[in-house]
Amino acid sequence: MIEILDKYNCCGCSACVSVCPKHCIKMEEDNEGFLYPAVNENNCINCGLCEKVCNVLYPYERREPQRVFAAINKDERVRFKSSSGGVFYILAERIIHNGGVVFGARFDKNWQVVMDYTEDMEGVELFMGSKYVQARIENAYADVKRFLIEGREVLFSGTPCQVAGLRKFLRKSYENLLTIDFICHGTPSPRVWKIYLEDVTSRSNIIKSVEFRNKTKGWNNFSFRIKYNEEDKTISMLSPFFQNHYMKAFLQDITLRPSCYACKAKGGSSHSDITIADFWGINTIYPNMDDDKGTSLVLINTKKGNDSLDFTQMNVEETTYDCIKSLNPAYSASAKIHPKRKEFFERLNTDNIIDLINDCTKPSVRKKITMIPIKLCALIKRNAKIIIGGGARRIKFDNLTENVCLNMSLEKNPKIVAVHFRSKYNGWKMYNMEIRLK
Repeated sequence: MIEILDKYNCCGCSACVSVCPKHCIKMEEDNEGFLYPAVNENNCINCGLCEKVCNVLYPYERREPQRVFAAINKDERVRFKSSSGGVFYILAERIIHNGGVVFGARFDKNWQVVMDYTEDMEGVELFMGSKYVQARIENAYADVKRFLIEGREVLFSGTPCQVAGLRKFLRKSYENLLTIDFICHGTPSPRVWKIYLEDVTSRSNIIKSVEFRNKTKGWNNFSFRIKYNEEDKTISMLSPFFQNHYMKAFLQDITLRPSCYACKAKGGSSHSDITIADFWGINTIYPNMDDDKGTSLVLINTKKGNDSLDFTQMNVEETTYDCIKSLNPAYSASAKIHPKRKEFFERLNTDNIIDLINDCTKPSVRKKITMIPIKLCALIKRNAKIIIGGGARRIKFDNLTENVCLNMSLEKNPKIVAVHFRSKYNGWKMYNMEIRLK
């Protein structure tokens, strides 16, 4: 019988719920908004299937990809609507054309995220684009198995833990199943998302569309956008990802599920056929493929994955795993827990969500010193220089002087080991000025 004693040991994949022959397990929401299995012990027959299909208890081994590509869908319309290069659409189109079924994440009527399936390309478009909220599996695994047994081709796309959960649930390989996952940063709380939506739109049922990765201002500088009705008018809220409060909390790892800080599906251990992601750093490897419209990183994990791709529909360049692994640390490494995560969730139901995010993501003095904000970077000129002295730090720009330092941190960390006026940690077009302390 499955029993969750430590929430770090449950990714919420729902494989245990789906496999139970007595249907005595259901997913229940905790005070953070995440779902965990709860067992009706009166109906449980102690068959042990729920434990056997748990990827946290019995994770697959890690493996490196067989091939690595940079890829761009030649259809610019599809590419613009996609998070990066539009590779998922090509794979889904082939499955639908062959009479198959495609599974993916879409918004429900309350703008929460759920796993669903479609048998047409109109439905596929609902799965496109990133959705930074943990999706509910519900009946998806059982539906996949039903279609597979009927002999239909099935494409299942999800997070690494969801793909691993599906494979554990099925307990055998199916030639007519193609699985795709993506390099996952972590899954944020549906409750945080619900509270945020209610705050910024007043009523979540008037929302018309949500885009976590709108590329109107480019792929490297994507924006968060919500369209909603208010007093018979359509309001469009568009904010750069680094300024939007929900995205700020997500990217600082404060709203993630506990298991995301110790993920068991990293490093290819989901055993998906294909892994897709943004190809961050493409400008350093293949500058000709960096037009700020989005480029996909495609990791081919199996022969089936390789054979499923129609390379004639893409512009591609092949590279190696060694070249890209440092550019995509989330592929193999879990997120680090934010020091204020516990405080954040303790205050979630009482504090205003915007004020709470501002308070809990406010950079420390040390971080303020080590990473100079982007706005200051824009002021850098060729003759800029660093002046250290008298326990103070100063950056000089011709006649403009900006104080940046602070005695307390310099006393503890007096040694500067590197200065980069154009650190490309966030990309070439979103460079930072960086001062590293030992």
